[in-house]
Amino acid sequence: MLIKTFRRYLRNTVNVGVVSLLLTSVSGVAAAEPKRDPASGVESSVRDGIVESLRTSFPDLPVISVSNTPVANLLEVELDGGQIIYVSRNGQFLLSGDLYQLEPTVVNLAEGSRSQRRKQIMDQVPIEEMVVFSPVGEPKEYINVFTDVDCGYCRKLHQEVPELNALGVEVRYLAYPRAGFDTPTFAKIVSAWCSENRNKAITALKAGKSIPEKQCENPVSEHFQIGQSVGVTGTPAIVTSSGKLLPGYMPAADLAAAIGLQ
Repeated sequence: MLIKTFRRYLRNTVNVGVVSLLLTSVSGVAAAEPKRDPASGVESSVRDGIVESLRTSFPDLPVISVSNTPVANLLEVELDGGQIIYVSRNGQFLLSGDLYQLEPTVVNLAEGSRSQRRKQIMDQVPIEEMVVFSPVGEPKEYINVFTDVDCGYCRKLHQEVPELNALGVEVRYLAYPRAGFDTPTFAKIVSAWCSENRNKAITALKAGKSIPEKQCENPVSEHFQIGQSVGVTGTPAIVTSSGKLLPGYMPAADLAAAIGLQ
């Protein structure tokens, strides 16, 4: 909700003149090296100044990090939920939108940053807390799937799991009850995660069958929060091993191609 409010504020207040002024302020400065250095730091005084400037206009803006870009005097600001904005080094100008590098090839630098952040978050989730469908032998790749058992396209994707496994793709499910907490769907997902055979339980639910209701210590609420932090807005939502977000259903062959297996 905060990010939507922020975007709406920008649409209402940041006009073409301001954007042009920002571009003018950075276009006259020579670009840095062609490749972005994700590990490059920003002086604490500069970071603090930018955060203070942003929060003067947006008091509750959830700033996660401030980092350099390949454009001199233009810094990348990551907000909670994966939103990326750009701010001039002096904190006076803001640009909402993705930053592209045109040469030697067109690269969306903002999406690269989002993917890196998603990967960092997903790598911290214990695989033991997921419901995993593994191929025979060593997997060639894996995908993280935020899923809802009552979602039609989640059920359709689940029907593709055997084909994905045959292609060497390991499917790792995380719970994402779209209807929220204290709902029948939430209770079903908790029951699946609390079952002795979680794979069998989630398969039954996705086939429209019922399973015994169970309660236990479970990661369902945490998975939901993780999903929101990586930008999930609906299900199924697929996060690749590299952190790329693929929203929505994809047939197995198309999905394998999207992750570089075909």
